[in-house]
Amino acid sequence: MSIYLKLIWSYLKIGFFGFGGGYAMLALIENEIVSPGWITEKMFTDIVAISQMTPGPIGINSATYIGYVAPMHAIEGGSPLWGILGSIICTLVVVIPSCFVVRYPRQLVSPHPHSEVIEGIFRGLRPVVIGLIASAALILMNSENFGSTDHDIFLSIAIAVAALAVNLFTKIHPIWIICAAGLLGYICF
Repeated sequence: MSIYLKLIWSYLKIGFFGFGGGYAMLALIENEIVSPGWITEKMFTDIVAISQMTPGPIGINSATYIGYVAPMHAIEGGSPLWGILGSIICTLVVVIPSCFVVRYPRQLVSPHPHSEVIEGIFRGLRPVVIGLIASAALILMNSENFGSTDHDIFLSIAIAVAALAVNLFTKIHPIWIICAAGLLGYICF
């Protein structure tokens, strides 16, 4: 049962300090979830990929999945009900801090929309969020995503650069870029 307390503590920290959305949260999620050994690095990158394909934010989708998987690994002979309970707990715990963080400070900020203090706080938070998103990109540049051989790494980088270029310089919808990259990955790998 201590796994649930550990998950609650981890997701409270993620919920309170996960500024900047899902990608900015990835470094914090990885530190809280992969480091204790609840999931592997490969599972983490798979969670990120699956979270992007399903509706909802990365933080919530990963909380639901990790809440299911972690108790199943921690409790011997664990039934799927332990995983479902973990999913519910982690999902609620990661959402609740955001509700408080958004609701109560908003009442303090909204009467002073042009305050130098408020503007200074947001000027300080923006670069941090950009840094956290950049760290998420670096976290995802691992052998699980790019391969372990030189050939795999070269092809993976070529596909990533091509997808970036097509996205930046054409008006092709991102869904078609994703489908083409998936087909190219199937052919190449």
